[in-house]
Amino acid sequence: MLTSKITSKGQITLPRAIRDFLKLGTGDRVDFVIRDNGEVIVRPKSVSVQSLHGSIEYHGKPISIEKMNEAIAQSIRPK
Repeated sequence: MLTSKITSKGQITLPRAIRDFLKLGTGDRVDFVIRDNGEVIVRPKSVSVQSLHGSIEYHGKPISIEKMNEAIAQSIRPK
């Protein structure tokens, strides 16, 4: 079992094993969910962009940043 101590300011430090398991880093946020049975769930609120790497497959030709920016600019211009 992992434990933490509450500071005088009501703060806790999540144990490293929990941070690693939830893939949390500095500045990340967590949600606390209180269930009817008194159980408390801690889950990550924010998702890092890096954790999304590889989540969408792309099989086309690579596109330059310039081409991406050009496409974005064209899509937001008023018609």
